[in-house]
Amino acid sequence: MTPEERREYNRKYRDKNREKLKEYDKKRYEERKEYQKEYKQSPAGKKSHRIGNWKFIGVIHDNYDELYERYLNTEFCELCNIKLTEDKVKTKTTRCLDHCHETGEFRNIVCHSCNVKRG
Repeated sequence: MTPEERREYNRKYRDKNREKLKEYDKKRYEERKEYQKEYKQSPAGKKSHRIGNWKFIGVIHDNYDELYERYLNTEFCELCNIKLTEDKVKTKTTRCLDHCHETGEFRNIVCHSCNVKRG
């Protein structure tokens, strides 16, 4: 079967079985939703999300696992020495990963206040 024939066959199948495929997708979505919820709350899920976010915003580092451990274990701001907090809502003392916005290179683990001032 040529690639064109395969595409045509798949298109006809999707058209013929639209409702069946829709139900399958809905069922699969519900099954995955519960798993995703549990995973996101697990330590591995939190780590994966945090590192993924760092990469998305352009943070460059040789070893993200090492950086994540440093991030978790840093208790005081590396610039002003204030005790860092981990809050759902950002406060002056919320832990942040400071990086250069031009090069993407990691600089320090700092409080939100120092991170905003440093830019």
